[in-house]
Amino acid sequence: MQPSLSTTQVTEPYDPFLEPRREDCPWCGSRRLRTRLRAPDPLRHRPGSHALDECGDCAHVFQNPRLTAEGFAFYHRDCYERELEEFAERLRSARTVRRRHRAAAHALSALPDPESWLDVGTGHAHFPEAAKEFFPYTSFDGLDPTARVEQALLDGRVEEAYRGYLSTPGTAARLRARYDVVSMFHHLQQAPEPRAEIRAALAVLRPGGHLVVEVPDPRCAFAALLGRWWWPYGQPRNLHLPPLANLRAELERQGCTILVTDRSAPHAPYDLSAALTLALSHTHPLLRVAAAPLTDLAWALDHTLAPLTRHTPFSNAYRLVARKNTDAAAQPLP
Repeated sequence: MQPSLSTTQVTEPYDPFLEPRREDCPWCGSRRLRTRLRAPDPLRHRPGSHALDECGDCAHVFQNPRLTAEGFAFYHRDCYERELEEFAERLRSARTVRRRHRAAAHALSALPDPESWLDVGTGHAHFPEAAKEFFPYTSFDGLDPTARVEQALLDGRVEEAYRGYLSTPGTAARLRARYDVVSMFHHLQQAPEPRAEIRAALAVLRPGGHLVVEVPDPRCAFAALLGRWWWPYGQPRNLHLPPLANLRAELERQGCTILVTDRSAPHAPYDLSAALTLALSHTHPLLRVAAAPLTDLAWALDHTLAPLTRHTPFSNAYRLVARKNTDAAAQPLP
């Protein structure tokens, strides 16, 4: 017979969208954790909040408790198919994003001409579309957890499309040693298991191939200044924010040579305007209309200060380019 609960016992309500809270760091295993941020969903304004913990030893930042697969699928679909695109329009960022994709492709044009390239977390495949200008003879494929990649295939932006995560069982085995370049632009922070995603990326790379990873920088000074309104915190969709040192060490441990670490070029000028837009989204529509000149000013400041900001601790992202060594051990397949 099961013991009955006494009147003094308290049980936490079951939430099918949340896993149990973990007491150790998913990156290094340390139990020295502190809550860095607790915030509600800034776009949908639903009840409840999501927490980001930071490891006191390796500085890895992660969602705790983490969304379950069902919860992440729900928020990811809802966020990307409606609110995120509408939010981007309010920030007038579509043109900026296109320029960033083209700049990233130009920066990578020094790579030896690849025959095949897989863009992981490709979304609508705007990066492959921009990169074709610099790599006209490269075959670009895309992988994404949403249906956007299937639309990208129909639109001709990629030649093959895969739905899911690279670390989904069987995916890496099917694509093993197929690509000369694998890119992950702002994808790793949304992967439930970033280390598994890295191992899978190296498994589908040919020896001597290149891995490109770009993620938000959790050490950005804007994160401390803006708190819950810092857009790259991205709750509840962002599960992990690994600092550059951790990711670099992991790639070296997996048999890679780091060719590029860049904290300046990946900076996206949206911190002030995104924070103000998020804060105003909680107010009355009339107030949002009245505050439009302030939003325009914040947008102008972001772009005016960007040439300086990107060379300071206020830069909000970093990029790594790593080469898979020809003598690297074979990666275990997910």
